[in-house]
Amino acid sequence: MNEPVRIQEADFSQDEEIAALKATSQRIGGIATFLGCARDFSEGRDVHEISFEAYGSMALAEMNKLRAAAIARFSLIDARIVHRVTTVGPGDNIVFIAAAAEHRAAAFDGCRWMIDELKQRVPIWKKEITPQGESWVTPHP
Repeated sequence: MNEPVRIQEADFSQDEEIAALKATSQRIGGIATFLGCARDFSEGRDVHEISFEAYGSMALAEMNKLRAAAIARFSLIDARIVHRVTTVGPGDNIVFIAAAAEHRAAAFDGCRWMIDELKQRVPIWKKEITPQGESWVTPHP
């Protein structure tokens, strides 16, 4: 089975990620997920592609810390974080976050906290490719 925290070029399956999470415990009463997808429009411009780059080892280490902190802070049973580092087109998957808990409130809170913190702390950069050219995007919209 795949590691619960990964950076990868390939697309991922939400169904497989959720199944892996559910397999960790029968105490799980709810799983909240966030799926980040590429948009075709940003800040008044058409976007043809988005390219993601990361400082791989640092990003992975920070994502593992983030998962561990979320589990402790929200009493989660388990969590998964997957981020792609590649060039994607509109509609493609970028990031998947899932938080599993006994109850929904903890799952929702943990999921939201992980994606918000990921955008603040993890060294992954995004470059939008538009008809006007390429530009790096601020990581904290």
